[in-house]
Amino acid sequence: MDNKMWLVYAVLAGLCWGTYVPFVQQGIAGLGRNPMGNFLCVGIAYFVIAVLFPIVMFLTGERTPDWNVYGISFATMAGVAGAVGALCVIFANRSAGSDYRLYIGPIIFALAPLLNTVISLFWHPSRQNGVFQFHLHEPHWTLYLGIVLTGMGAALVLYSKELSERPAAAPAVQTTQAQLPPISSQPDTHIEAHRDGQ
Repeated sequence: MDNKMWLVYAVLAGLCWGTYVPFVQQGIAGLGRNPMGNFLCVGIAYFVIAVLFPIVMFLTGERTPDWNVYGISFATMAGVAGAVGALCVIFANRSAGSDYRLYIGPIIFALAPLLNTVISLFWHPSRQNGVFQFHLHEPHWTLYLGIVLTGMGAALVLYSKELSERPAAAPAVQTTQAQLPPISSQPDTHIEAHRDGQ
C-alpha cells in the first residue's frame, strides 16, 4: 500500500495557506491598521517555526543536510520568494479598499498553483545536470484541463468584481389601475352649463 502521508501534508498545507490571507487581514485590523506590525508578527512566527524548529530537530537526531552551493542557493531563493510573497499580501491588503479585500486570496491562490504547475511541466533542474534543463513532462490530459479551469476561475473572480460594481437596473414601472389618476365624481361644468342654456 502506497504511503498517503504526502496527501495529508499537502491538504494541511492548503488549509494553512487558505487561512493565511484572512488571518493577515484580521491581524492588520487588530493592530490598528498597521501592516508592518502584522508583517513583524508573521516574521516572528517564521523564525520560530522555520529556524528554531529545524535546529531542535537536528539536535535531536535529524539527519544533517549535505550543505552545498546548489542546495543552499535554491533553498534560500525559496525562502526569499515566500517572504516577499507574504510581504506582497500585506501590501495588497493595505492598498485595497474594503470592497476589494475579498478578491485578494482567490487571485493569489489561483495564480500560484497555475504558475507552479506550468514551471514544473517544463523546468527540471538537477545538481548533476545543471539548472537549465527544459523539456515537457507529459502528464495526463486532465492536468491541462485543470490548468484551464483554474485560469477560468481566476478570470471569473475578477469578472465578478466588475459585475458586483455595476449599478442595478432601475425596476420597470408598471401602470396599474391603482396608479391611474382618480376619476372625478363631480359633473363636468362645461356640459352642465350647455344643458342649462338649452
